[in-house]
Amino acid sequence: MNRIRLFWNTLKNDKGIGVVEVILILVVLIGLVIIFKTQLTEIVQSIFEKITSESSGI
Repeated sequence: MNRIRLFWNTLKNDKGIGVVEVILILVVLIGLVIIFKTQLTEIVQSIFEKITSESSGI
């Protein structure tokens, strides 16, 4: 019975992530993308090249 009550109290909890936290997470993610842009571009290009070369064999 206590577990059910705890579950319902957890669902009713209105505390959540605030706008400031979401903005900070987005800023960190955008910063990481900017820092590693060249590496990410190379990885994506190599993946697409491999997909293209492998799909020609089908």
